[in-house]
Amino acid sequence: MSGLQLMLPPFVACMVLVAMLSYLGLHVIAREVIFVDLSLAQMAALGSLSALLFHVNPDSPATFVFALLATAVGAFLFALTRTSDRTGRVPQEAFIGIVYVVASAAAVLVANKVPGGGEAVEKTLVGSLLWVTWPSIGRLALVYAGLGAFQYALRKRFLTISFHPEEAESAGWKVRWWDFLFYLSFGVVITLAVPIAGVLMVFSFLVVPAVIANLFTGDKRRLTLIAWSSGALASMLGLWLSYTQDLPTGPLIVCMYGLLLVIAGLLRKFGVGDGATA
Repeated sequence: MSGLQLMLPPFVACMVLVAMLSYLGLHVIAREVIFVDLSLAQMAALGSLSALLFHVNPDSPATFVFALLATAVGAFLFALTRTSDRTGRVPQEAFIGIVYVVASAAAVLVANKVPGGGEAVEKTLVGSLLWVTWPSIGRLALVYAGLGAFQYALRKRFLTISFHPEEAESAGWKVRWWDFLFYLSFGVVITLAVPIAGVLMVFSFLVVPAVIANLFTGDKRRLTLIAWSSGALASMLGLWLSYTQDLPTGPLIVCMYGLLLVIAGLLRKFGVGDGATA
């Protein structure tokens, strides 16, 4: 198998993941819930492991249903614990951390009770990007296209609640209901991404491009373009170096995201970008 044949599926998978995750990352940064994807990913992992307790095949659709149900519970909790302002006595990030820790502990307990539990836990961390298949990429792209259309159709609601929550509340919107819808769609994205890319890479795809974009602009359209471009560039560099230097793909891609963030920070120090808020 040639290098192109080997690396093309991971490259396409990365582009699909970046297209969705880098956009959602803008919401995550605006909402100041940086570790929400880790928490939802851990809920999904707990759901998948719980399916093994009922002797469900790990690769069956039923396992995905278990993971999605667990993620829906997380989405409900995050919508319920949203603070009405940024000066609340307990920040939402604290609740997100608690959900992550409890879900992690529960996952360890379940893993000890099922055969292959340890391997399943490890897979959630590192994923299987190099072994992703075209049918898996096709299903991922199809579902993400549907979720992208959902986000686009409700973009005014979601963007207002993320970037200007006080306006949403003053308009009388049911913010917690809209939050639940947002986190539920977000949870579906994470549930599908983690088996392919792993928690570390998914976190990088989600947060780093959004941080880079926010360094340079506050305009929402430019935020999206910069986030997509920087995520795609970091992924391509990581995959290329992984192939040419024979290095582990996932960790190298994460490091490329970190390197790109450092370069972006230096450029911002030299006055590149407007840095204004929308």
